[in-house]
Amino acid sequence: MTYIQLTYLHLGTLAPAFAIGTYLLLNRKGTAAHKLLGKLYMGLMLFTAIITLFMGAQVGPRFLNHFGYLHLLSLFVLYTVPTAYRAIRTGNIGAHRRKMIGLYVGALLVAGSFTLAPGRLMHTWLFG
Repeated sequence: MTYIQLTYLHLGTLAPAFAIGTYLLLNRKGTAAHKLLGKLYMGLMLFTAIITLFMGAQVGPRFLNHFGYLHLLSLFVLYTVPTAYRAIRTGNIGAHRRKMIGLYVGALLVAGSFTLAPGRLMHTWLFG
């Protein structure tokens, strides 16, 4: 796949993850809907993180001629999602809550903000 195709696939998983994540943060926890949407959210976040590993860094320093600093957030997601799932399955609600809030803030808000920086593809698409 080309970088542009991967970007569309990434956005296609990221947009619903952002919407579902926002809904989950703002609504009642522990319901059947929360559990179902939470699994969908976690799946989307894992898939989008895996997609980014195939997208080479376009701005800034590159490691192994491919990875950039934003790829560290992909690794953060790949660690956080399974540990958050394990936390809730073992009844550790506090750890689950912290991990899920950290996932939303770190992987969606912080990483999303970085993608809007000048020189990045999203900045070019949105602002010309």
